[in-house]
Amino acid sequence: MYDTESDPYCHPGTTIRVNKLNLRDQALLDAFEEEMVLTRSEEALPSGRLTVRQYLAGYRHFFQDVYGCAGRIRTVEVSKGGSAFCRIEFIDAQLKKLFAWLAARDRLKDLSRPEFVEGAAHFLSELNVIHPFRDGNGRAQMTFMAEMARRAGHPLSLERLEREAFIPAMIESYRGDLTPLVDQFDVLTRP
Repeated sequence: MYDTESDPYCHPGTTIRVNKLNLRDQALLDAFEEEMVLTRSEEALPSGRLTVRQYLAGYRHFFQDVYGCAGRIRTVEVSKGGSAFCRIEFIDAQLKKLFAWLAARDRLKDLSRPEFVEGAAHFLSELNVIHPFRDGNGRAQMTFMAEMARRAGHPLSLERLEREAFIPAMIESYRGDLTPLVDQFDVLTRP
């Protein structure tokens, strides 16, 4: 659960997200969200050149049946476990800067696997710090990373992803240590 100041994304007096079915029970909302995301995951993702626009469209694709604001940048400050994510007034500029970095490196194509792993860890770490959405960032990030890795010739074997190792690696990357996240991408890209 994210910490926020005041949360217009939630029903008043609750932590339950405002949703298209007006569900007020977290377990029901979680089940509905999971069902809709799974359904949308069977469809083709929005096409594009791995830009900010495509990233936002990918998020919208997965969550459009659940939340009216799907694919729009958050308008509240969020933190998790005492770690604050990018302030809302900087999200747009930081996304543009990060995706310009990715474009300048030809979206990490034509790199050796170790070079790709380093670049992917850097990109994901920075994207996570920006955290452009109220929630669902992790799913959007990994879907985008899988597509980027596929196009770069280093597909991710997501069945190897172990949350117990990956989440702490993400936390360490937030704190400035990319080594555990590089190690995770090394596991995910092994032939």
